[in-house]
Amino acid sequence: MNVALPPIMISSGFLPTGSLVESLTHLSNEVASVEKLPFVQFRNISTMIRRIKLLSSLFEDIREINSPLPPSSILCLTELFSVIQRVKLLIQGCKDGSSLWGLTQTEFLSNQFHVLVKEMGGALDILPLSLLNLSTDTREQVQLLHRQAKRVDLLVDPRELQKREELLQIMTSNNQMNSRDKGSVDFVKVREVLSCIGLRSQLDYEEEISKLEAEAEKQAGTGGLFVVSIINNLISLVTYSKSVIFIDRDKEEIKKNFKQRSANRNQDVSSSSRSVLSNIPDEFRCPISLDLMKDPVIVSSGHTYDRNSIAEWINSGHQTCPKSGQRLIHMALIPNYALKSLVHQWCQDNNVPLIDDSSSSKFDRSSSMSKLSEKGIDHKSATKAAMDTVKMTAEFLVGKLAMGSPEVQRQAAYELRLLAKTGMGNRRIIAEAGAIPFLVTLLSSTDPKIQENAVTAMLNLSILENNKTLIMSAGSIDSIINVLESGKTMEARENAAATIYSLSIINDCTVTIGTRPRAFSALVGLLREGTSTGKKDAASALFNLSVNKANKESVVVAGAVPLLVEMLMDDKAGITDDALALLALLLGCSDGLEEIRKSRVLVPLLIDLLRFGSTKGKENSITLLLGLCKDGGEEVARRLLVNPRSVPSLQSLSANGSLKSPKKS
Repeated sequence: MNVALPPIMISSGFLPTGSLVESLTHLSNEVASVEKLPFVQFRNISTMIRRIKLLSSLFEDIREINSPLPPSSILCLTELFSVIQRVKLLIQGCKDGSSLWGLTQTEFLSNQFHVLVKEMGGALDILPLSLLNLSTDTREQVQLLHRQAKRVDLLVDPRELQKREELLQIMTSNNQMNSRDKGSVDFVKVREVLSCIGLRSQLDYEEEISKLEAEAEKQAGTGGLFVVSIINNLISLVTYSKSVIFIDRDKEEIKKNFKQRSANRNQDVSSSSRSVLSNIPDEFRCPISLDLMKDPVIVSSGHTYDRNSIAEWINSGHQTCPKSGQRLIHMALIPNYALKSLVHQWCQDNNVPLIDDSSSSKFDRSSSMSKLSEKGIDHKSATKAAMDTVKMTAEFLVGKLAMGSPEVQRQAAYELRLLAKTGMGNRRIIAEAGAIPFLVTLLSSTDPKIQENAVTAMLNLSILENNKTLIMSAGSIDSIINVLESGKTMEARENAAATIYSLSIINDCTVTIGTRPRAFSALVGLLREGTSTGKKDAASALFNLSVNKANKESVVVAGAVPLLVEMLMDDKAGITDDALALLALLLGCSDGLEEIRKSRVLVPLLIDLLRFGSTKGKENSITLLLGLCKDGGEEVARRLLVNPRSVPSLQSLSANGSLKSPKKS
């Protein structure tokens, strides 16, 4: 019940004073006369109504004033008109909406009331009480209201928080799928919680289910699949609770008789089971097969189906929801754990087998396929529970990426970024949930944080080798290069470079990236402008790309050589070894050798690095010197010989260097 509170548009010329005051009087009386307040947000609503009643006295007094009103008072009244209209909408939303959903959103709704009270206080700031001919009582009431509104604190009813916690505990106990001995629903507790928010009769339960269904339909386009799945879980809980709490006497008697007959081993169990199966509650039947849903899942439209049935539907080429006809914007199947738990409990209560049983071949196939599906995802994981949790989380987040607002997408991309940061299993599951195509789309976002989170999530996913191919197949490379060239933040650009480095480990990826010359220019640009980490990522990516001979010329043409030589003189850059390794690799290209020979400062630098560099740095320095001296490098050799430090450095390296160094020396 995310009640939207849009500002009420008032024309710049304002309403005529008489009409404005009349409208305020009528509107405040409407709010003040609200009856049968909802149980959720009762304290905030009742307190707000008292404030509106105080304002109605002000409007009555102003209506009786014959003289023109000061301009500031007209502005104040206009603002109050906007505030009271939004108060009316918010109260009406709480009354007409789902009580359970309102309970889960208690902080959000409380904050909405708090914002409106603050706006009310802001409007009263500009009310010139001294210029208005008001009664003493009205003046004092308005002054008191003004003071209270300015210092009001956020009011979140602790009783509502407690009831919400109890509700969440009930839902959590239903969703515990990790243990064979699943806890049953405490319907005494359920009845107590629902009664506290006004659900006491069977009609109340049915109306609540309708309101939850309406909320799910509304949230499907704005709140994302994660929110819809929560609402569906609430619908399942209320539906099953209704069937248990308000069961007819005849059904109760049948249930007792059935249990007594089941206790007798000589009873024909199979015939009893068939009788029970014919009485499956409608909410537990798959809309496709009309059979009991033993593994219910939610699709992007918000509807629930049995996994096997909807998977067969999708695999046969359909891309729409069978029930609504709505196009499925993604194919993720979100487990409906709450409904699954309720189905399992119903099966236990009615002795319907949950595992393979020869007496019911139809359920045999469903259960068997479900078991095979579970085995198929139960690898590279410490426990199945951990795997299920990651899988469910990944599918929820992909739903957010697909259907959420920019704010929801920003958060979902950030959560996926964190989830993909550790564990190869996590990276595989996220990719299987269909995250990569959505992340590629978000690389083009104008929101800096969305773009940064998306490219970083892509980087983390690319660590898994199989994901590299999936990322390239999704047509991501041009989008990654765009971020590298002109990303909204430096971190986004640097992580794009790191992603290219990760992808370029695979030769096919290196070839594909090599066909984009601007990738090399962008990496050289980051080598020039980035932080120490960014420079290192750019140099590493250029090195990997240069392993492919066809790419070396592109690196040289992009202007990498002069910049790399410059990096050797920049201690703060911290990429001396990376720069040396890349320069040594570019020697294998004729254009690269020619460009390196043009540098007049390189030979002295290499001689110093022979003395003071790292082991790897010394080896690459000697490789560069050797390459420069070969094939017409007499001038380089002469410069090397006239330098007094070169011979001692070479002798030292020959004696103390790596296994390759003496031979090169």
